[in-house]
Amino acid sequence: MKLIIHGGFFSESETNQEVKKTKQDALREIVQLGHKHLENHTAAQTVVYTVRLLEDCDLFNAGTGSQIQSDGKIRLSASLMDGKTQKFSGVINIENIKNPICLAEKLMEYDDRVLSGKGASDFAAEHGFKYYNPETPQRRKEYEKKLSDSIRLGTVGCVALDMYGDIAVATSTGGKGFEIPGRVSDSATTAGNYANALAGVSCTGVGEDIVSGSVAVKIVTRVTDGMPLYVATAKTLDEMKAYDGFAGIIGISKAGDIYHADTHPYMVWALHDGEIEVFE
Repeated sequence: MKLIIHGGFFSESETNQEVKKTKQDALREIVQLGHKHLENHTAAQTVVYTVRLLEDCDLFNAGTGSQIQSDGKIRLSASLMDGKTQKFSGVINIENIKNPICLAEKLMEYDDRVLSGKGASDFAAEHGFKYYNPETPQRRKEYEKKLSDSIRLGTVGCVALDMYGDIAVATSTGGKGFEIPGRVSDSATTAGNYANALAGVSCTGVGEDIVSGSVAVKIVTRVTDGMPLYVATAKTLDEMKAYDGFAGIIGISKAGDIYHADTHPYMVWALHDGEIEVFE
């Protein structure tokens, strides 16, 4: 049983040592809780549980503490993919909800599994998801000062390999901050969140760059075709150099390889494969 998580890039907010230590401690606790959950739950159940914990932590740009868009509103996106069933579900630009990953999980039960905007919000209300304002004072302060250069890179994600050998992946984001309303990130697409029976990958970074490179699905496809996870990742990220792409990935393969990499240091991450490791 293995689990790896990410919390975006360290540069997304204040970059002092106190914030760094706080994020390290938070990721260490969350990856430990997620791995404990994995002992008695499937990979799909565990990635939802773990990403929900990340959404609830206001240190990260997903759920509570998400970035504010150019019109002053917060819109969230999240997706879930179960490598066993090959089903993908997600929500795009949903407002006034606490845990978009839980709504993505709910949508797994339906034929229409990816909803956006008002349709996603209406679906949430109809299925008992309560109104919630994810804004925090820090995000409002950043918005008012328009610190776009220092806060634009952030997402959370989780990849799990369960006791049955099944893989699942979940990703959630509050966007890059100050974006045009209606902008779609990679997090609710297979470019940023993808798994099959052989591998799973969650991405963070600049959504447009990740979509341009079809990063998650390309890495998983290459693993499926026989490449080791680290080779597939290196080749895919190297291809992003043509347009100075900005991305970070976490991944697990069926073979048990657990891996993280980024094009621009540095992504914050934690993993648990019997021992806990956290970014330094």
